[in-house]
Amino acid sequence: MKRSRFSAVLGSACVVWLVGCGGAPGPEQELDDGQANIDPGTENASPTDGGPTPDAGPTPDAGPPSDAVLVTDTTRFYTSVGIAEQVNDLSANPPEILVQQGSTFQLILGSAVPGGWRFNGVPSGPFYLRTGATHVITDARHVDLGRNRLGRMDAEYSNSYLTALQLNLLNLAPWQNTWSSQQPGSSLQLTSGEVDLFGYVNVFDQIPDGQTTLLTNQADLSLSSGYNLPTFDASKGDRMYVNQLSQFSAGTAPDGTALGYAAVERSVQMGAFDYVPDGITPLPVTGYLQPTPMREFPIEWRLPAYTQFATDVHPQATGSTPLFEVLPNAHNTGGRWVGYSGELLNLFLPRNASFNFTSRLKFGNPFPSSWGLVGIHSYPFRVLSPVPDDSGVSMYLSGRLYSYDVFDNLIAGPVQPQVSPPRSLTIDGVPANVQREVGTNSPVLAWTPPTLGTPHAYRVTLYRYDAQLRFLMPAGSIYAPGSTTQVRLPPGTLQPDSIYYLRVASIMSPGFDLSEPFTSLEKLPFHSAEAISSFFTTP
Repeated sequence: MKRSRFSAVLGSACVVWLVGCGGAPGPEQELDDGQANIDPGTENASPTDGGPTPDAGPTPDAGPPSDAVLVTDTTRFYTSVGIAEQVNDLSANPPEILVQQGSTFQLILGSAVPGGWRFNGVPSGPFYLRTGATHVITDARHVDLGRNRLGRMDAEYSNSYLTALQLNLLNLAPWQNTWSSQQPGSSLQLTSGEVDLFGYVNVFDQIPDGQTTLLTNQADLSLSSGYNLPTFDASKGDRMYVNQLSQFSAGTAPDGTALGYAAVERSVQMGAFDYVPDGITPLPVTGYLQPTPMREFPIEWRLPAYTQFATDVHPQATGSTPLFEVLPNAHNTGGRWVGYSGELLNLFLPRNASFNFTSRLKFGNPFPSSWGLVGIHSYPFRVLSPVPDDSGVSMYLSGRLYSYDVFDNLIAGPVQPQVSPPRSLTIDGVPANVQREVGTNSPVLAWTPPTLGTPHAYRVTLYRYDAQLRFLMPAGSIYAPGSTTQVRLPPGTLQPDSIYYLRVASIMSPGFDLSEPFTSLEKLPFHSAEAISSFFTTP
């Protein structure tokens, strides 16, 4: 996701627009326990010998010092005509650098420079870069915290993520109702190539089997693109795809269970239109759907290759529901999978399945030939664990093995994991599967490398249990180099008197680069496998 982004992605015909820069320095923040402050204006000062220093006259600008780290935040917007760049101001939420010194951390504050945030006095070697609730352990002297997005850079987004729909759809494939994950029936998805929008259509009324029209305002949109509803501008060419997925047979499981999957069968791309989300006006969804060309392919999915690693996920883990998907990759993003534009095919197999699945599957693809295809396979595992608060509540803790890659590469051979979970996960030397209270709010996590694959990075993800909501809330993450076998959680990562569990993922992705950690998650291929802890409490 990095390097010479433009040479790899744009080619000679694409245009890059650059906007925005810099920002003012933010106020100094109060230090956490165990941290010492370095003032960015004095950390390189040295005492003089007491005598006057001769004026040597002006010296040429030597550039940033070797102990400087530059942090930038660049959003890239992918469209059918190229990539637009926006350099974001970091002053509202400035990053911080933490340098580990034994069991404590030294905090280094930076300051605004044109186009980013600069830290001086950062010693050579790895450091923790903190942005929000995420830490990145790296020794890079330039880190970009930006993200990639689909759609126009000048698109406007509302404050709403909900909208009613007015459906006026004709010539659907005969409707099939959903019965289970193996009998998924029919469904509708909406996506756009011009603005960042993807969502699932919910129809409130029962649709009779075999129906081929939908004329109703008793429907809404479950938005899944990660952003609020966009404004559609006909003058900018904003359009929307309406895709119908239908149920097809995938044969039977060894025990005779009928297996079905969902795949795009019909679609229509609406003409350019105007729409401003206001919480009242329904989003119009209209058109005469047409059959899409269908592509058939063989698959050999080796499920025992996943279940053999169940105890590496957690000693008590059992398999959950395996998933295989084919997805569009909008706008030929040059070795990345940017954004989410829905599914062309999704196949769920029975829970805890452990057999070799072989079949021929098919899907329709209504998108331009310039769009790519991505394949995903995922096998989640779970552990039912009592919450350590005397409430009697139990929660499923989960981790998974998953991969995504260019679709044709993914199915070129048997579908199976490429990396396994890290092993022997411990918290302060005690096996992480032991439910207990840890001795400190800044414990050391340690593990040994996986038996399958060579990680390029590890990711630690923390979840905090909310007793009122009875829900596991994301509580931060740490990205570390693939050579790492232990990390200390910095002060402030864990709250006192709280309940957590964590996942540690082996990440195998040849292009993964901790100098641009978030967009590295989009690079193809990407393989990951997670080990999980049991619940633990903090003092």
